[in-house]
Amino acid sequence: MDAQPSPQRRLSLVSVLVPDYDEAIAWYVDVLGFELVENTQLSDTKRWVIVSPGAGSALLLAKVANAEQQAAIGQQSGGRVFLFLQTDNFWYDHATYKSRGVQFQEEPRTEEYGTVAVFSDKFGNLWDLIELNK
Repeated sequence: MDAQPSPQRRLSLVSVLVPDYDEAIAWYVDVLGFELVENTQLSDTKRWVIVSPGAGSALLLAKVANAEQQAAIGQQSGGRVFLFLQTDNFWYDHATYKSRGVQFQEEPRTEEYGTVAVFSDKFGNLWDLIELNK
């Protein structure tokens, strides 16, 4: 087999279970300041909804379709931090999110790698808000 360059790959979307599309859009866009990238109706009950904080990463907001999925809302990572939101201005984002009602699980802390605080989104998913050291 001829040697070929390795394909370039990147993780483009992470699916997050939500109970309602519009409720999730409002939270991620209005509270966290994400951009609504796409909101396409696929059927009477299903939409393709993508929100992004920027920099090429995005969440696919997936409305639950059954009881098993409903039970997994906010528990997709088994109670661990699920998503990591990296910022270049931790204190600005922390203050902005607190003023918008985001519930932080702890006070900000300084680690060897940077400044971080865990918060939960409206649906129970745990996030790290993190600014890495330069």
